Amino acid sequence: MGNMHINPVFIGHGSPMNVIKHSRYTNFLADYARSIPRPKAILVISAHWQTDGSRITAGAKPEQIYDFYGFPEELYAVRYAPPGDRELAREIAREIPEIACDETRGVDHAGWAVVKHLYPPADVPILELSLDYNRSEREHHALGKKLMGLCDRGILVIGSGNVVHNLREIDFDDEARPFPWAARADKWIGDRILGDGVNELIEYKACMPGWSQAIPTDEHFLPLLYILGMRAEGGPMRTLYDEIQNGSIAMRSVACV
Repeated sequence: MGNMHINPVFIGHGSPMNVIKHSRYTNFLADYARSIPRPKAILVISAHWQTDGSRITAGAKPEQIYDFYGFPEELYAVRYAPPGDRELAREIAREIPEIACDETRGVDHAGWAVVKHLYPPADVPILELSLDYNRSEREHHALGKKLMGLCDRGILVIGSGNVVHNLREIDFDDEARPFPWAARADKWIGDRILGDGVNELIEYKACMPGWSQAIPTDEHFLPLLYILGMRAEGGPMRTLYDEIQNGSIAMRSVACV
């Protein structure tokens, strides 16, 4: 598949409303796509797909899933359904036997809502990887390590979630100031990403002050552990984007460099 290398990235995806906004965040996504080689395919590790065992989408034309409710009709009118890549999915499943193909699953908004701003023409194949709810944090990180080889084959791997994600305390005002507890948690996480605190991030429930308010459920945090697993041994990380939306949703996005 060639020798083009693309560094893996974690992207905070936030509210589905980001799909139809023009903002500093959406400009960041567009600029980021222009700053990297054009990928042959994109694999999104999705906060919105939790399964018994790890699954990868393997359909040729995965359905666009609108996995959200109560938003403006304009959002449900957005059409963004790039092709899948059945052969790539099967190849990954052969190489990593704990990943199984799912021929029928579509792509949820953790995938298409982000990639729409990266590649608007919908001409880059997209696949999604689920989160196996039986795995520990360290096991998610270990599976990320097994995905490292994809980076050298022209595949952009995106962990899509939010490092701080509390919908119970969200402020629906788009201009809301960050809650102090959310800002503290986001800074704690950001400091450890930059300072090689991977073990503290894996063991955040033992190490992070106030983790239960910042990460009341783990599905938006776990995709970060995959990207941390994919970085080269001792390789640095950098923050690409830093914002807290709706008071309690950290949009911090980071890449291996």
